[in-house]
Amino acid sequence: MTSDLFADFQARGLVHQSTEPKAIRAWLATGGRRIYAGFDPTADSLHVGHLVALMLLRRVAHAGHEPVALVGGATGMIGDPSGRSEERNLLSPEALANNVAGVERQIRAILEGTGQRVHVVNNGDWMQGVGYLEFLRDVGKHVPLSQMLAKDSVKSRLERNDPDSGLRGAGLSYTEFSYMLLQAWDFVHLLDSLDCRVQIGGSDQWGNITAGIDLARRLRATDVFGLTCPLLTKADGTKMGKTASGAIWLDPRRTSPYRFYQYWINLDDNDAGCCLERLTEIPLEEVRGLDSLRATHPAARDSQKRLAEELTRLVHGEDGLGSARQATAIFFGAEIGGADGIAMDDALLAEIFADVPSREFARTVLDGDGLLLIEAMEATGLATNRSHARRTIEQGGASVNNRRIADVAYRLTGQDLSGTSTLVLRSGKKSYAIARFK
Repeated sequence: MTSDLFADFQARGLVHQSTEPKAIRAWLATGGRRIYAGFDPTADSLHVGHLVALMLLRRVAHAGHEPVALVGGATGMIGDPSGRSEERNLLSPEALANNVAGVERQIRAILEGTGQRVHVVNNGDWMQGVGYLEFLRDVGKHVPLSQMLAKDSVKSRLERNDPDSGLRGAGLSYTEFSYMLLQAWDFVHLLDSLDCRVQIGGSDQWGNITAGIDLARRLRATDVFGLTCPLLTKADGTKMGKTASGAIWLDPRRTSPYRFYQYWINLDDNDAGCCLERLTEIPLEEVRGLDSLRATHPAARDSQKRLAEELTRLVHGEDGLGSARQATAIFFGAEIGGADGIAMDDALLAEIFADVPSREFARTVLDGDGLLLIEAMEATGLATNRSHARRTIEQGGASVNNRRIADVAYRLTGQDLSGTSTLVLRSGKKSYAIARFK
């Protein structure tokens, strides 16, 4: 069943620029249309910044159309100059193939759950074996140089001086300059092979998209269309998905479900409403209700919790969401390990408590009678001295793996480990320390 997809995009703030909105609407009025977005495999995982395009394609599917996700096995060899101040490092063929495989897996996992037919294509498949002279003759001949030089992505680099040579425009190589030709040809190829007539992308892709539109008119004498969405940025203008420790990736090996979940939980109020609109499939009426709750009860963080749940479930599944919730519960006092506690491994415990003090002990201190809890609290800095540790225990403020300990003579043994070599100590409600036994 089709819907007014363009109006849906507009209502959610997903339209930055578009060509011929009336024509796009008319073309999308019939179901089964194909709309594409491109993803260059610069790493073996996509990151939070790619979620807007992925959600656009999911909305394409829910509207009764067929999303086309293009993975740039060819364009990834060059690198897109759009939005960049310096040239990308070129990837080896082996690294590129690994990146392509990783990105394709993630795209399929997110799009194929829609129940609609999904096309995942690789421009390396149709560019392989195409000769340089052949490409210049068949494609380059039809792209005016003045058109390429007028694109903002090119002008911004040409107007910047190279820091090493001091030469104006020396920061843009011919390799990157040629990227636009490849992406333009992708649009024509998908028009020919899939009758794909709409390309969507971030606002930094406008120049590349319009180059493809112009090439299709010159080569095929037909109209194709483009639509860009705003880049995912915070209210202060900085890119979303960047933290002090690096990017927030979609691959759990790079960013754990817990850290992914926590990123959204800790999102600023000024950004939460926008993300609910653009990155989830929650009905807009419900989003407005969450906006109202956020305005009247900001401390409850209902918007952030719902956002974290929706996106963690989408990217990491129910199991990933469950583990993220458990890890969050541990940070707020849920018991770790034991018959009734939450099982955790050392790696996840280290991530949950990455910012708390830690102390390493010899594993042998857990043998025999074990290590006095009083000594461990002093050694990890949870107590200034043994008397302080004793008072904390007597007053009911000491915990091992979030299990309260009231015995001042309590000794830690191997049975207390929550992972293979880690246990969590706590004083009061919020003072934590990690003890590692090697």
